[in-house]
Amino acid sequence: MKSSDIFPEYVTGHPKGERQRRSSKRQTNQENPKPRPPDSIRDKIPFYGRLPKYSGPYQVGIIDLEIPAREPRQFSKIKRDHRHTFVLETVLVSIYYPAHLDSASEERIQKARSKHNARPTWLARPRHLTVEGYAKFASLPQWPILAFFMMTTYLTKLPAYRNARIAEHWPEINEEWHNRKTNSTAGPVPALGPLQPKFPLILFSHGLGGTKTSYSSVCGEFASHGFIVCAIEHRDGSGPRSLVNYNPHDSPRRGESEAAMHAKHNRPPKAERSYGMVDFIMSEKDKYDTSPDHELDHELREAQIALRVAEVDEAYHLMTKIHAGRGNELKEQNLRKAGMPGASSLELDGVDFRTWVGRFHVDNVSMIGHSFGSTTTIEMLRSSTRYDYIKRGIIYDIWGMPVQPCTPQHHINAPILGINSEVFMYWGANFDIAKGVCEEAGEVGQPAWLVTVRGTVHIAQSDFCVLYPRLAGGVMKMTMDPVRAIDVNIDASLDFLDRTLHFDGEDDNHQAFRRNLPEKKFLDLDVEKGMPDEHKPDPKYTAVRLKVKHEGRKKLKPHARQRYWDNLREKGEEEVWVHMAPGKEVYPDGNDDEGAHQVEEQRPDEPQQIPAHSTQ
Repeated sequence: MKSSDIFPEYVTGHPKGERQRRSSKRQTNQENPKPRPPDSIRDKIPFYGRLPKYSGPYQVGIIDLEIPAREPRQFSKIKRDHRHTFVLETVLVSIYYPAHLDSASEERIQKARSKHNARPTWLARPRHLTVEGYAKFASLPQWPILAFFMMTTYLTKLPAYRNARIAEHWPEINEEWHNRKTNSTAGPVPALGPLQPKFPLILFSHGLGGTKTSYSSVCGEFASHGFIVCAIEHRDGSGPRSLVNYNPHDSPRRGESEAAMHAKHNRPPKAERSYGMVDFIMSEKDKYDTSPDHELDHELREAQIALRVAEVDEAYHLMTKIHAGRGNELKEQNLRKAGMPGASSLELDGVDFRTWVGRFHVDNVSMIGHSFGSTTTIEMLRSSTRYDYIKRGIIYDIWGMPVQPCTPQHHINAPILGINSEVFMYWGANFDIAKGVCEEAGEVGQPAWLVTVRGTVHIAQSDFCVLYPRLAGGVMKMTMDPVRAIDVNIDASLDFLDRTLHFDGEDDNHQAFRRNLPEKKFLDLDVEKGMPDEHKPDPKYTAVRLKVKHEGRKKLKPHARQRYWDNLREKGEEEVWVHMAPGKEVYPDGNDDEGAHQVEEQRPDEPQQIPAHSTQ
């Protein structure tokens, strides 16, 4: 008997898409989450946080790499604990990618041989240090936070296979492969195409409080549809905690770089340690400077952005080495070796970078970021002369306060898609900035969209809402199913990439991700004529939570959320609001509603105050 047949929805966390789709006779405008492959026994524990498997036709592999920076350097004179804070030493990434057909069976063999699990944990190892970092980030005692994670996600695994072989097959075409027992089947090879697909590359930048695995649902979804995703873990003090391993063979270079910078690296007090820790950094001027109606610490945020941009560029050059057949050099340089902090006991066992040579595009790269990561994405897009490999950007719920005004020399000239959460849409000043950066691209003839996923909160584009649905719904008043929210964001993003991702001299149809594109085209919806306000919160909760009218009464009624979406369907409303879309004179298949770009000038009133900072 299935756990979903025994436990109600509020216990299992979110409805099972396949079961709901079969049993529901009514079709609602908020569709159920996409069907996923069957869960393992480990994933069926109803009381424990779990991540659903990915909805694309590929299994997903994951590789962790930490490589010394080409030019270690300092980015600011800001200090914490008498040490310079913003120093580039190494770059740490997780690479999500389409995996080989036999990845699931190989994982079982690998596990039997090594006596270690081949699926990585969601919390970075060593997990107790990561939990300490989250406690510091939340300004709470360590032991309650440790107990909380122990009861929820301390043992949660990613639905990705560590060090799996890269996929060599084409995916099936628009078939419900996920209704089978496995997804280890290949689709037909294109008649005039290559025998193996060549995957597009995505660089992903996390927001404040994020890590390289806290957006695994988004990164893994892209990989399952046929993308290589390089997720960077920033060491700019924006994450809860990140460990920096020191290379034991680079002491001469370290000494030279320290002398050049007139600064010490973030070495811990104990000399015997081989690693340093970068914890979350708050502004000394106003620790709530990330919140509405608070003054931004420009010096701090500009230093973080400068370091973030350098880390993205380092990550890109790491990927070019793999593409060019220099992956074995990275194996030698990799600092995440067995026995070192944060490293897997598997290291890079089983990874043959020779099979990666020429298997992905490095001159036509997409960049995606969430919140502060979206701010980083904007900076990369504006620096197109220096970072000419970035050809388009997707900004999830941008935190716009650190975005600098554009200039003729520092201007976006690339396609862009902005996807807001509903809670951030009501933050008027931030919405204006999101609108402005999209208009910036439209002014030079580039296609740009700005949409809002209704019923969502700021963390809906990360793993946190999926792992903690009761927190999202009960505290933040999120009304959309967390897994469905991920699906909507991915579907809109795939629609955008399908329209803007083109390769010179190649048949665009020979792209694996185009075989299973979403049927619903969110970007073709009509542009909204006004600013919605149905869940507009009180000013003190701006950017933090939504407001649900008559919430107590609705909680007493069964299926209240289902009826809410039924009513929307009857009114002809959709899951997203489109605020801006290109006209036909900018993009041939775009909307043509009264001009190239439309956005209602009316916006919510400015917030008056907020009691605490929100995670950006």
